[in-house]
Order: sequence, then C-alpha cells, then structure tokens
Amino acid sequence: MKFRKSGVKRYHSKPGINSQKMALTNLKWLVVFVLCSCVSQYGVQGSALSISVYFVTTKSIIVRWSRHDGASSYKVTATPKNTAGPSTFVQFSENTVMGSVNRLLPITLYTVRVEAMDADLNVLSQGEVESSTAPDVPTIEVATSKQSESITVEFEAVSGAASYVVRAEAADGTFFSETPASSSPDTIHGLEPYTEYSVSVLTVNSLGGRSQPSVPVVVKTVLSAPQVNSSSPSNDTIQLDWEPMEHAVQYSITVILQGSDILRRLNTTSSSETLVDLEPGSTYCTTVLAWDAEGRPGDSTEVCQLTRPAQPQDFVLSVVWNEEARLLVSWNASQGASEHMAVSSSGLNCTSSSISCSLSPLSCGETHYITLTASNQAGPSLPSDPIKFVSIPCAPNPVWLSEPEAGNCSVDWDAVATADSYGTFVKRDDGAEQRCNSSETSCYYSCQCGYSYIVTVFAHNQAGSSPPGPVLNYTTLPCCPADVSISLVSTETLEIMWSAVRGATLYETRAVDQSELIVCNDTSPRCALSDLSCNSRYNVVVIPCSELSGCNRNCQSQAHETAPCMPEIQSVSQTDGSVTVSWTSDNSAANYTASLVCDTDTFPCESNGTSCEVQEPACGSTCDVTVMATTSAGASLPSYVVPLETVPCCPVNLTVDQVTQAMSNVTWSAARGAHTFLTSLTSPRGHARCHAQDTHCLMGCITCGTSYNVSMEVTSRTGRKAECNYQGFSSSVCCPSGVRLYSMANNTLRVYWRSSGSLSNYTVDVHGNAGNYTCSTPPGGSHCDISDVTCGDVYTVVVAPFNMDGSQVSFCPHKLYSGEVTLPGRKLSILHRRLRGNNNLSGQEECGLEHSDMSFLLLNLPSIQSIHHPQEPDQKTPLPLLRPSQHWTGSGIFHTRVCCQRNHW
Repeated sequence: MKFRKSGVKRYHSKPGINSQKMALTNLKWLVVFVLCSCVSQYGVQGSALSISVYFVTTKSIIVRWSRHDGASSYKVTATPKNTAGPSTFVQFSENTVMGSVNRLLPITLYTVRVEAMDADLNVLSQGEVESSTAPDVPTIEVATSKQSESITVEFEAVSGAASYVVRAEAADGTFFSETPASSSPDTIHGLEPYTEYSVSVLTVNSLGGRSQPSVPVVVKTVLSAPQVNSSSPSNDTIQLDWEPMEHAVQYSITVILQGSDILRRLNTTSSSETLVDLEPGSTYCTTVLAWDAEGRPGDSTEVCQLTRPAQPQDFVLSVVWNEEARLLVSWNASQGASEHMAVSSSGLNCTSSSISCSLSPLSCGETHYITLTASNQAGPSLPSDPIKFVSIPCAPNPVWLSEPEAGNCSVDWDAVATADSYGTFVKRDDGAEQRCNSSETSCYYSCQCGYSYIVTVFAHNQAGSSPPGPVLNYTTLPCCPADVSISLVSTETLEIMWSAVRGATLYETRAVDQSELIVCNDTSPRCALSDLSCNSRYNVVVIPCSELSGCNRNCQSQAHETAPCMPEIQSVSQTDGSVTVSWTSDNSAANYTASLVCDTDTFPCESNGTSCEVQEPACGSTCDVTVMATTSAGASLPSYVVPLETVPCCPVNLTVDQVTQAMSNVTWSAARGAHTFLTSLTSPRGHARCHAQDTHCLMGCITCGTSYNVSMEVTSRTGRKAECNYQGFSSSVCCPSGVRLYSMANNTLRVYWRSSGSLSNYTVDVHGNAGNYTCSTPPGGSHCDISDVTCGDVYTVVVAPFNMDGSQVSFCPHKLYSGEVTLPGRKLSILHRRLRGNNNLSGQEECGLEHSDMSFLLLNLPSIQSIHHPQEPDQKTPLPLLRPSQHWTGSGIFHTRVCCQRNHW
C-alpha cells in the first residue's frame, strides 16, 4: 500500500486491529502486489533489466525490476554510497519481480543493484538505482484533547525528516486517519467526543519514505458542549435549560452583563438554572460547559438572553387629526424595550417601536381608560396604571353651501349638542383665506367667478376642537374668454384661439349657420372646427365649463365665413395657339384662376365666370390644368387635375450616313415630348423605314445612286403625333461589277469592269507584296492599265467610283489575284489551289518545269515533295522535304524564284 500522498487519510477496519496489525496488513498488501506484478510481468522475453524504488522505511528499501528472459534468480544488493558500512543482499527466485532489502541504516543513501543470473549464477543483466532510507522513529512527548473533536500531539524533531505523518486510530478500530505535519505540534481534527484514540507519529524523508510508527499514546477526547435553551420569564430573571449529558458529572455556568464587567459563576449538577436579580431590558451572555469524571472541562456553549423591559410609568395623551380624529399616546422609552403597545378600554390599541402611537378611530363624546405595555424579544412587561381621557365634541353635520346672488355665498349647519361655539374656515384655490367665528349656525363670505372654495366648520368645547366637519368644495361659474380670435386655416376649417380663463376645465366651441350646428369640446384654449360647409357664414361662440359649476352660456358670439367651394373642370379644349378651360361652381361673388402647370412654366388666366382662355404651351409640353376660386374669406381647394399634352417636337438635327451600298445609319437629336420615332426614306425606286425609341436606327434596302426624301413621324407617350420633314439624301454611286485582270506585254496588267451606268470617274487601287499601284479613268471609263508589276505576286484589287461631291466610294469589294512567271526561254505555270485545314499541302504539287536541275527558294510556302516535266510525266525529280524560306541547290543553269501563293478567285 502506497502512502506518498498529501492530505489526511482515514481507513476503517474491523474491530480489534492495533497499529502493529496495521503494519502486518501493509506487508500482506505488499506480498499481494508482488504476486500480481509477477503475473503481469510473465511473458516479457529478452527485455533490458530496469529497476525502480517502490517503497522505503527506516531500515528497508523495496525495489521492483523487469523480468529477464532466461534468468533463474535475481540478486538484490544494497550498498551505502556516502558512508562506510557493509553491503546487504537478498536473492529471489526466477518469478519474483519485487523484493525488500532489510537491516539497513536510517537516513542513509544506498545504491541498490539488481542482477539477473542464470542457473550457474552468471550475471545476465543488471540495473542500479539510488534511494535513501527513512529517518528514525519519532517520540511523542505530549498528546492532549482540549476540544471534543480534536487531539493535539507534541513530538520530538527527528534529524533528516522532511515531514511527519500523525496517525490516529480509534480503540475499537472503527476510525483511522493520517494527517501530514511539517513540524510539532500538530492537531488531529474530525474526532468523536469523549472517545479514546491511539495516536502515533511517523517520519517522512524527502523521497517520501516513511519510518516505523512511534510508540502509540492513548488519548480520550473531552465532552462536547451542552445544547442550552434560554428565556426570560420576567424583567429580572433568565431561565437556562439543557439536556443531561452522558459522562458529565458537573456543569459550570458563567454569567456576564453585556457591556460591563459584572461576572457571576455557578456550578450545578442539574440540567437547568434560574438567574435572578437581573437588570430589566438588559442582555446577559451565559457560558455553560460540562466536566467529565477525569476532571476535564469539555466544550462550552454561549447564549445571550435579553430580559423583559420594565413596567412603563408616565405617558401623555393628546388628540391629533389626519382625516379623522386620533388619540396620540406618547411616552419615555423603557430600558431594553423594542416596542410599546397602548390599549384603550373601548378596545382600541396601537403598537410602535418609537416613542408614540395613535389610537383610532376616536369617536367624539366618549370616555377612555388607557394603559401602556413595553415589550422586547424576551416578552412583554407589566402594563402601566390606566389614565382617563374624555373625547372632543363631534363635528357639525350636515353643512350647506349656497350662492343667493352672484358674488355672495353662505354656509349653514345643524347645531351640535356639546358645542360652545363654531368656527368656519374658507379657503380659495389661489390661497386666499377667510374665517368666521360664531355662536350661531350660519356664516357669510364673498365669492367671485372662476374660483373654487373649500369650506370647513368646527365645533369647540373645553376638551378642544371637534374634528373638521364635512369639507365642502364650491366652484363658481368660469369667466367668459375676452380675446377670442378666429382664422380660416383651410377651406372648410376654422381655428379658434383664446386665453385660458379662471375656473374653466372644458371649453365648448359652437359654430352655427342657417342649416347646421358644429360643436367642439376641448380642455385646451384652442379649437379647430372642421368639415364646415364651404362658402358659408357661421356664428362662433366659446363657452367655458366647469365640472362642478357647469357652463357659462352668457358669452358673446362672432361671425366668420368659410372659403369658397372647389370648382369642377368640365372641359379642356385646344385650338390654334390657345387652350380653353371651362368649369362649374356653386360659389357666389367668387373670382376664378385657371392654371396650366407645365414642366418648366405656368400659364394662368382669371375670370369671374365659368371659363377662360390660356395661351397654348410649346410643343412637347406636359401640363396639369387646375381651377381655384377666391373670395374675401380665402381661397378654395384647387379643382381636380385634368392632364394636357401638346404635340411632341421634331428633332432639330437628322443625319443619314451610308454604311454599305445597301445600308445606311440614321441619327437625330433628342426631341422634347417624343416617345417613338418612325424614320422614312422614299424615292420612285422604293422606300425604307425604321421604327425606334432611341435617337438612331440602322436602315437597309437602300438603292445605290438614288435620291431619297427624308421624313420622320414623332409620337408622344399618349399617341399624339408630329410630322417632320428634312433635307433629301442621295445614296452613293454603285460599285462596278465583273472586275477582271489580264496580263499584257511588258509586265502590264489591264483591269476591266462593267460600269454602273453613271458617268462617274473610277479609280483602281492594286496592292501587292512588291508595291502598290493606282490608275484612274475619265467619266464613263471601263478599264485601266497598270505597268511594271512584279511577276508571280498576289494582288488586292479595288475598283471604286467617285460620287458627285468628289468623294470616293469606300465600301466597294476587294478581290485577290495572282500572276504568272516567265523564265528565259520557258514559261513556268503556277498552279493555284485553295488551302484548307492547317494549310499544309499533301500529296504532290506539280509544276511544269523543263529543267530539273535548278535552285529553288520557297518563301512562305507549304512543303513540296517532288516535281516532274510536263511532257515526261514518268521522269520525276524527287525533292527533299523543303520548308518555307529554305534553299535547296542542285546542279542547274538558272537561279530563279518560284512564287506559289494561295489565291482566292
């Protein structure tokens, strides 16, 4: 069993096992572990021998090692390293992998060697490890118990000890614990009260090795603390009670007054005690402990108990008012009292933690006997002697208020039997007060409009004033507003404003004409009367109201008109240069304004009738037509809008550009109000059209050499159209057809073509690798000669006429031609072939050569495999596989260039 761990370890075993038996048990566990290790190591063949320390004691070291294949026994030798001394060895059987070397010196560093040997005691393998034995066994000096759950152990320090383990074991074997300790003394906790424990100490070295336990000492823990209950039966006694404790022979009681040095000590064998002659309302702290038969004191218990307060002596009675009459009881605080309770003979009571409380409800004309009792958490004191109290007279009730005439008010009430006199208190809502004292049952005071008055009547006698009688609130009629202003904020809405008046909580605003009544109620001094009839005259009055006094309906009214009614447009018509607007309306004596509100401008006209005429806006305009009526009261709402749109404008600029002989591109500038464009080119020989939303279109089907009329139809988004005409357009002269090339003498080419029929000038452009050539003809010409051309070249030929304005037609087609090469005395024909795919010639390329021994320079040509004479087809002259721009030289007469080009006829 391994013990190298920190903390307290507790083990429970069967009764009757002492510390020596525990050591024997540890040894048994060691044997079991060795056997288990033997089983687990079995089968490890040929591994290197390794050794480790398993456990150390004061005089022994336990090591374990790995099993070596072929070993018949193991020899374990321990030799002191730093001190002189004999070596000790032990020999083990072949199946053992753990063993102990004993009879060693304490606190000594040893070198432990394990040797694996065969049957002839030859060493097969070995290993070494160093370890120190544990220090000497310590000696316990003193072991005592001062608390019921702990034992304190004092022991001698041992040289070489890194730490100690304090062990405790119950005498009956039901408890076992180990506590690490760094030095002496050390305390064992978690024990049972009044129980015997066997206590021993072990030393531990720096490697965790332990010594044997010291000679055990038996110690019994002391008694636990009594569980004390306390109470205070009266203001000068405290009662203590606790359960009798087993093994206790006597109890000690210590009593001290909190906050003083007064101390009492008592001893008793009973389980209760009464403390007498104590101070009222004071806290006493009591400590109780039990003594065992050995004369040892046990744990103590402290309880603090408060005695009951003293009996109250003097208190004062007075009447207070807070919505109702209350009897205020005041006193001087009693010593130690947490609260007081006043009780009336009529059943009223009150409790307070301060120095007063109130008995309520207090009825008028009654007699009360009052007592006062103090209390705290210990309980109540004795009640005080009773005090007699006679209540005040009852309040006058009922009470009436009236206003016989404006500005004068009166108060009346029924007589009270016990009253000597009456007092009337009148308070206005602005703080002004009036008082009236009388022995009669009525009183008069002045009252003004817009104020609220609070009236209260009291009755008086020798006991004091009665509770207030009914509190009456009387409010006079509110005053009329003096600065009412009326304004027209919209065509059928009047806004009425005035200053707030005194006493008004609500304002009723009325507007009356010949046929209807409009009412607005609001708490603010502002009101809007909406949904009035247009072009009407209303009488408007503001009536202030109060929830208590009602409404003042004596205020003056004012007259005001609403705006004219909204006109309704009947028609909008356009004539040359003008627009006529007609409408209907029920207004009387109104002026009208008709307006055309367009994109960038407004066009108005005025009339007192039902129509007017406005200048027509510019082309492409989009307008809203409205009509508005005005009178001295204001302007009407504008009529519903009628949309108006003029014809769109024509584009200012239009250009026709010929792209090909039969196709032209037409572009034009943006036009105001335009949505789509239809462009037309017309002539006796045909016409062309294009329809677009953009400012350009591509037009086909154009005939060359034709004059066209150019026009455009512009359409607005509502379908209104404008016809636009532009300067005519003439298409270019037609390109010639049937272009042919003929080879003439002296390296001359003749270009022929068929004329388009016009007497146009023509120009011929010939472009080749060797150079560019140009020739021109007079009007109506059909051919042209080009001299000094290079033999065998490929030419691009363009024949283009000139337009009437002198410009050359730029889109006539280009044609490719190749010539022929004449050798001295012989003619070399060039065969032409259209190339496809990757442009490599396959098979044979035949050239009519009469001389086979020549040099050839092939420029930008496909490969040629062989040539032969045209009259001798069987006599073929093989050629090497030649690449473009490569020379091949034979024995020949001439050096010439063979020009083979790809041609497109």
